[in-house]
Amino acid sequence: MKAAGRTGAVITLAGALALVPITAPTAQAADTGITVSRIVVNGGKPVVVGTHDVREPSLTFRITLPSGYSTANPFAYSAEPFLYHDTTPSKGGGGSGGLYAGGYTCYETSSRIADCKGTVRIDPYYRLDSNNDATTWKVGVVARLWKTNGQLKAEEYTATSGRVQIKRWAKATVNASPEPVKKGGTLTVTGSLTRADWVKHKYTGVAAGLARLQFCKKGSTVYTNVKSVRSSSTGALKTTVKASVDGYWRWTFGGWDTTGSATSSGDYIDVR
Repeated sequence: MKAAGRTGAVITLAGALALVPITAPTAQAADTGITVSRIVVNGGKPVVVGTHDVREPSLTFRITLPSGYSTANPFAYSAEPFLYHDTTPSKGGGGSGGLYAGGYTCYETSSRIADCKGTVRIDPYYRLDSNNDATTWKVGVVARLWKTNGQLKAEEYTATSGRVQIKRWAKATVNASPEPVKKGGTLTVTGSLTRADWVKHKYTGVAAGLARLQFCKKGSTVYTNVKSVRSSSTGALKTTVKASVDGYWRWTFGGWDTTGSATSSGDYIDVR
């Protein structure tokens, strides 16, 4: 589908397509003369994706047309960014592995320049089929010129130096016992650390994840670090501490390059 637009025109691309947070430099499509620049997704932040929930981060970019073309005629051109990894722009953008914008609106700022904004659609169930997709993605641009009869006139898949990280969503749980506990007694704090598995479509254990046990005294909102624990091969967390005052216990995980951070809810313990 042609993706160029003008003021008030909403362009919706086919398929469940995914793009992520980036700030990419200008990309020049040599065969078309179209320039796509100012690409920003999700405010420049990484996108962390779970197993089923669709993510729709924001997307903005600028299209500059070559001489002889006008933003008033959106049927004469199309241009859009996409993500790919471990391949070339043409294979990543033209094949099934590329991640594209879902839909956006373009607004004319001059006869040859349009600023576009919208959202991108990331459906992990259909578009992320390997845990290796949790990696750094490259940013490319596909630009096309169209003849008056609707036939393709020119097409160019162009690489840029833009990069973006897609991460797996992580979760943490906590349970402290016994409840209540005697002052000075031993408190056992357990929990689990899991993350999205895009092959199994469920959350599986994070092995060797460094989790911090934190405590917040009753009446306060500030959590402090107590100790650090590595998760087991199945993602289990366990440690013991001495109980002194009433308060909340929780686990927090800082994340990795491929995995988002996670913090459990607080488990309140009454010390008597």
